[in-house]
Amino acid sequence: MVERIEFTRNYSDLSTNQGFQFEFYCDRCGGGFRTRFKPSMLGAVSGAMDTASSLFGGLFGKAADLSERVRSASWEKAHDDAFSEAASELQSEFAKCPRCSSWVCRKDCWNKDRGLCKNCAPDLGVEMSAAQSSRTVEEIWAHSKMAEEDRQMLQEKSWREGVRASCPNCEAPLAKNVKFCPECGAKIKGDPHCTECGSKLLPGAKFCPECGTKVGG
Repeated sequence: MVERIEFTRNYSDLSTNQGFQFEFYCDRCGGGFRTRFKPSMLGAVSGAMDTASSLFGGLFGKAADLSERVRSASWEKAHDDAFSEAASELQSEFAKCPRCSSWVCRKDCWNKDRGLCKNCAPDLGVEMSAAQSSRTVEEIWAHSKMAEEDRQMLQEKSWREGVRASCPNCEAPLAKNVKFCPECGAKIKGDPHCTECGSKLLPGAKFCPECGTKVGG
C-alpha cells in the first residue's frame, strides 16, 4: 500500500541541503511553532564531496557527481520523513474549522464550545466589549467636535423657524445662522411688514392683505 503524506497549507518549509526545519502557523493570528533544526547526514557527506571535488577534481569530481545523484533521491526521502514527523508533532496544536476550512491555533483562535474558529464563532463577551467601546468612541467624537453655535442650531426652535442659506435681499450665501447679512446688512430674521400700512405680511405674499400695496413695489 502506498504511504500518503498528509499536508496542510499553513506551513513554511525552511529546509536546506544541510538539514530540515518547518514552521506551522495559524491562518487567523499568524502565530505558530517552528520545529528544531534537524541536521541531514546526507548534506554533510555531500558538502565534503563538493569540497574534495573543488580541490582535487578528476576522480574526486566523478565521485561527487555520483553522490549528488544518490543524494537527490535520498534527501527527498529524508525530507518527506522529516516533514511527516514535524506534522505529527504539531498537529495537536491546530484545528481545522469545518465552516471556513482555516487551520487555526487551539490556544487563541479556536472556540472550543462552538467547535469553530473564532472568525466563524467569535467569543460573545469579547465582541460585546468591543462593540461597547466602539460606540463610546463614536459618542465622544460626535459630541466633542460640536461647537456651541452648532448645538444652538440643533435645538427644536431653530428647526421650527428654519435657517436661511442666502440673504433675502442680496442673495449672498450665509455660512451660518446669522441675524444680519454680512454683505448688505439686511435683516435676515424678523416678520415682514407692509411698507405702506405696517401690517404683518404672510410668507410669500405679493400684496398686503390689509391695504393691497404690492410687496417690494
